[in-house]
Amino acid sequence: MRLTARQLFPILLFIAILLMTIRPIADPDFWWHLRTGEWMVASHAVPHADPFSFTNLGKTWTAHEWLSELVIYGLYRLGGLPLLILTFALVITAAFWLVYRRSPGRPYFAGFALLLGVLAAAPAWGVRPQMLSLLLTSLFLFLLDRYSETRSLKWIIPLPFLTALWVNLHAGFALGLGIAAVYLGSDFLEWIGSLVSPSGKKRNLRDLLPLAAVLAACGLAVLANPNGARMYVYPFETLFSSAMQAYIQEWFSPDFHRPEWQPLAWMFLALIGLAIFARRHRIPLAHILLTLFFGYMSLRSMRHVPLFVLAAVPVLAALAEGAAGAAREALKTATGSPVQKAPPLPGWVNVLLILFALLAAGGRFASVVSSQPEVERETFPAAAVDWILANQPDGNIYNTYSWGGYLTWRLRDYPVFIDGRADLYGDAFIESFLDIYRARPGWQEALADNGVNLALVEPGSAIGDALAVSPEWELVFSDENSLLFVRR
Repeated sequence: MRLTARQLFPILLFIAILLMTIRPIADPDFWWHLRTGEWMVASHAVPHADPFSFTNLGKTWTAHEWLSELVIYGLYRLGGLPLLILTFALVITAAFWLVYRRSPGRPYFAGFALLLGVLAAAPAWGVRPQMLSLLLTSLFLFLLDRYSETRSLKWIIPLPFLTALWVNLHAGFALGLGIAAVYLGSDFLEWIGSLVSPSGKKRNLRDLLPLAAVLAACGLAVLANPNGARMYVYPFETLFSSAMQAYIQEWFSPDFHRPEWQPLAWMFLALIGLAIFARRHRIPLAHILLTLFFGYMSLRSMRHVPLFVLAAVPVLAALAEGAAGAAREALKTATGSPVQKAPPLPGWVNVLLILFALLAAGGRFASVVSSQPEVERETFPAAAVDWILANQPDGNIYNTYSWGGYLTWRLRDYPVFIDGRADLYGDAFIESFLDIYRARPGWQEALADNGVNLALVEPGSAIGDALAVSPEWELVFSDENSLLFVRR
C-alpha cells in the first residue's frame, strides 16, 4: 500500500478526530433520554404526558426526541454504555467528514481548518440527540452544496425524507428548513444580481423552482411525527424561553476566559485575518450568509457553536487556499519551476502510521470505557443513590436540576422534583425551583407544599447550607459531591 502524503493525511486526520470524539458519558440529560427509551419499549407508545416527575406528573409533554431515545435505549440494550460511546463518536466523526467533503483545499487547507473547527466544537459533544441533529445538519449542507454545484435533482430529492426522519429525532429539524431557505434565498439574490450585471451570465427564475418545491415538501414532511402540527412551533418556544436562556449553561455565551473556548476565538480571528489578507477567492453566497448567522448564534449560545463550525470550515478552508495561492505563485517565480509533488511514502511507513493511529484510538476507547464508572461517581450522586436504594426512605425528593435525569434512571420508585426537560416544566416552575435552590424566603413552605421529605443537593449550595442548619432536616448521607437530607 503506497500512499502519498496527500492521500495518507485524511486517513490519519479522521482517525484523530474519532479519537477525540470518544469520551465518557457525563451529559446530565443522557439518563432521562435512556429512561424515556425504556419507557417507550415497555409501554409501546410515545409519551405525551410526563411520567417521571411528581411536580408535573401528567402534564403535556412534547417528546420531540422520541426516536433518538429509542435508538439510545436500543444501543444500550445491545452493547451498554461502550456501544453508545462508540456509536456517537462515529456519528460526530461522520458529520465532520461531510464538512471536509464540502471544503475546498483538500487535503491540507480543508484538514487544518476542520481540525480547528473540531477543537472549537468539542465542548458540545456527547451521547445526546443533538449529535444526530448535527449529522443531519451536515448532511443537508452537503446535499445542498452538491445541488448548487451541479443543479442535479438527485441531490435534493432526499431532503423531504430526511426531514421526516429528523423531526422525530430532534427539534433541530427546523435548521434543515432554514438552511434550505438560505440556499433558495441565495439563488434568488444571485438571480437579481444577474439582471443588473451588464456582463454576468443571465439566470432564469425558473431555476429556483426545484429547490422551492423541495423546501415546500420538507415543510409538509414535518407533519410526519406523533406530535403533529405542534412541531411547527415547538422549536421556537424552546429558543425563546427566558428561563432556559438565563439559567441553563449550554444556552450561555461562550466564556473566552476558559481554555476550551480558545479554539473558537482562534477560528473567528482566522476568518477575519484571512478575509483581509487572502487574495480574491469566490465563496458561495449561501456559505457566507450561514457563517455570519451561525457565527452570531454561537456568540449568543454555546449550544450553537457546532453549527457555526459546520458552516464556517469550508469558508475558512477557501480563504486559506486563496492566501496560499499567492505564496505558491511567488515560490514558482523565485525558483522558475512549479513546486514538486512529494513522492509516495514507502508502503511499510503507511501501514505503520495507520496502525499506530488505530491503536491509539482503540486505547482511547478502552481508557474511556474503563473510566466511565469513576466519571459517573464524580459527576452524579451515585453513592447517595446507592444509600437511598439500600434504605428506602419515604417521601418525595427535592433534587438538583442537573441530577434529575440520573435519578429518573436509577430511582424508579422516586419521581423527581425536576430534570433536564426544561420545556416541560416551563419558565414559571423553573423560577420556583430556583427560589428553593437559592434558599430564598419561603423555601421551607415550598418544600412542604410539594410533600418533599428528601433533599439531594450539592455541598456548598445555598439550599444545602440552609438544610444543614434547619432543625426540621437531618443529614443522613454526604460525600464529596452530594448531601442527602431527610425530614425529621
